[in-house]
Amino acid sequence: MLTHIHPKLPMRDKLVTQEYYMNILGFQNVGMTDYEGYLMLKKDEVEIHFFEFKELDIKENYGQIYLRTNNIEELYDELLKQNVQIHPNAPLQIKPWGQKEFSLLDPDCNLLTFGQSI
Repeated sequence: MLTHIHPKLPMRDKLVTQEYYMNILGFQNVGMTDYEGYLMLKKDEVEIHFFEFKELDIKENYGQIYLRTNNIEELYDELLKQNVQIHPNAPLQIKPWGQKEFSLLDPDCNLLTFGQSI
């Protein structure tokens, strides 16, 4: 039986990715060992893994994940207060499919979309 999913996204620089997700988005490092070229981060019940891809062309990165939340407005406001750059084409808005969503790009142009059912 399937119980969890931990998406893996590319990263060019482990320290930059770790800094962004931990200090800006509030994730914690869950790796008991510091693996070269690999990073495991968690916030609340969400865990994301990253693999090193130094040659990643961010203009051609299609990495993306959808993260569900139960208080999207609080999360959005918190990120705005921290001056986190929200994707210019994806501010907080209600979508035709019944979700309230917003998106941002991490330092490697992985698209993170946050959503809550309305």
